[in-house]
Amino acid sequence: MAQTAGAGPGAAGWLRDQVCEGIRDRIISGQLRPGDRLLERDVAEEFGVSRIPVREAIRVLLSEGFLEAVSPRRIVVKQLSFQDVLDLFDLREALEVLAARRATERAGQRQVDALGRLLDSAGKATRAGRADRISRANTAFHHHIVAIAGNALLAATLEPLEGRMRWLFQQVDDPRPVWDEHRALYEAIAARDADLAADRALRHVRHYREVALRVLFDTEATAPAEVGDAVGEP
Repeated sequence: MAQTAGAGPGAAGWLRDQVCEGIRDRIISGQLRPGDRLLERDVAEEFGVSRIPVREAIRVLLSEGFLEAVSPRRIVVKQLSFQDVLDLFDLREALEVLAARRATERAGQRQVDALGRLLDSAGKATRAGRADRISRANTAFHHHIVAIAGNALLAATLEPLEGRMRWLFQQVDDPRPVWDEHRALYEAIAARDADLAADRALRHVRHYREVALRVLFDTEATAPAEVGDAVGEP
């Protein structure tokens, strides 16, 4: 799938997006670990493209927080610190509660039915124990709630956070409580109870944060002086 010299902006953008998605998926799945270095020439060879879409994809992933430039010529997979994770969940908490409330207020029956089908898909993936399918199904569930909310600015704000949230979900040791919380949130939306939906969304994000911090940082045993340690560091 090499990029031709005459490829237009649309083709170039498509190539960038494919490379970006491929690198992002490798980070989320753990194939690329915190601290791993990305070389433009190696990525270009792997994806069969020129260095131009690779360079553009790296810029996107730097802005999303998946990569960091430790020097002008050295790009590595970012190690999320304890504070990074706290900040991400603080923002997610505010936005998810708003999305749940607005979705409940604006949902039509077809949209609620579609949300129920996504919940069923996530349940099947959870019972099958397929981490990749669980992550994608749960992301689709949240995406649909945001879509129902009908707030373009809210959606645009959440979009760059989705990949990092998917990565964090991969760290969850037991996905079944997550599905139970999604079911409770769905039931509140289906009942058109905005206050209850907002409360369940808040509880869901806070529980998710507790699990992520425990799994990633062993928070019960972490001393305050160690709070700045990064994911993947010894």
